[in-house]
Amino acid sequence: MKKKLIIGLVLILVIALSSAVTYAVTSGVFNQKHKPSDYKVGVSYEEAMNGDKPVLAVFYVDWCGYCLKFMPKFKTLESAYKSKFNFLMIDAENPAREDLIKDVRLSGYPTVYIFDPKYDNRVHISSSFYGDLKAFRSEVDRYLRIRSILDKSSSCECSK
Repeated sequence: MKKKLIIGLVLILVIALSSAVTYAVTSGVFNQKHKPSDYKVGVSYEEAMNGDKPVLAVFYVDWCGYCLKFMPKFKTLESAYKSKFNFLMIDAENPAREDLIKDVRLSGYPTVYIFDPKYDNRVHISSSFYGDLKAFRSEVDRYLRIRSILDKSSSCECSK
């Protein structure tokens, strides 16, 4: 009787463990991102700032829960706008970026800016847009329309 009970308990334990492992694998528990820097979105700082495209940059810190929550949206934006923007993740605790951090005067995390080296311009995107991807995209599209007007006007001036 004891032997059957032990075998039954072991069998139940094996089934429960295999179910838990199957669930973890299929639900992506093992692939889950635990900090913003796990996302690896975009290009290097040098590549972004020396390119022809404007830069959509997010300032983050790895201990910030809001930053972690925003990163999937930032990745989605990269997929949608890769041909129009260079994407850049800037760790606000990286000493190499200390001057930039002071220059933009961050007041919280995440913080998103559009940097446009071509026009020596930067635009802060309000955090009120971060939760609504459609509204965020409207702001990004607005910038692209304005940049298009600037591009046309600068090419007209050159031909005069």
